[in-house]
Amino acid sequence: MGQGQKKKRDESPAPDDGHKCRVCRFPLLVALLQLLLGLAVTVVAFLMLAISPSLLARETPYWAGIILCLVSILGFILYCITYLPDERTTGQFIGKILYFVLCTIGLVVSVLAMSFAGHHYSQTSGFSCEQAGVDCVCKLDQNDPIARTFTYEGVSDCDGITGTLPLYFLLQIVLNLVQALVCAAAAFIMWKHRYQVFFAGLQIGSPSSQRWQKV
Repeated sequence: MGQGQKKKRDESPAPDDGHKCRVCRFPLLVALLQLLLGLAVTVVAFLMLAISPSLLARETPYWAGIILCLVSILGFILYCITYLPDERTTGQFIGKILYFVLCTIGLVVSVLAMSFAGHHYSQTSGFSCEQAGVDCVCKLDQNDPIARTFTYEGVSDCDGITGTLPLYFLLQIVLNLVQALVCAAAAFIMWKHRYQVFFAGLQIGSPSSQRWQKV
C-alpha cells in the first residue's frame, strides 16, 4: 500500500507537446502577419504603377511594404534565437531591441503611407479627366481655368484613373491601417514584457516537479 502511494506520488504528469501551437507564440504569428501585409502592400503598389508609370513614390507606397517585409524577417530570426538553450545571449538582446525599433518605424511608415493614400483617394475621387493621346489629363474642376492639372502618362483609358486608381488607394488605406495596428501590437508586447519574459514553450520535466523556461 505504501509503495503504491509513493510510486503514484513520484509520477509526474505527462508533458504537453511544446510544439503544439508554436505558430501562435510571439513573435512568429506577428512576423507572419507582417510578411503577408508587406507583400500585399508591395503588390498593390506595383499594380498601381501598371496603370501609369508617372505615379509618384508617395502615391505607390511599395516602400512601406518592403520595410515591413524586412521587419518580419527579423521577427523570424528573433523567433529562432528565442528557442536556443541559452536564452540570455547578446544576439537575442540585440535582436529584440532592433525588432522593437523597427516595429516602431514600421508603425510610423504605415501611418505615413495611409495618410498619403487617403489624400490621393479624396483627390482622385473628384477628378474630371480627358484623353490626350497616350496621356490622361485630369482636373479637380473642369470649369476652373486656373485649376491644377494632373497629367498621367501612358494611360490608354482614363477610366483607370477615375475608377481603378481610387480603389487601389482605398485598398492601400486598409492594408496600411492593419499594418500599423500589427506593428503597434508588436511594439507594445515588446515594451510590456521588457524584452525578456516571452514564453518559449520549453518544458524541463523531473520526477518530482516541472519547470517552465521563459525567455
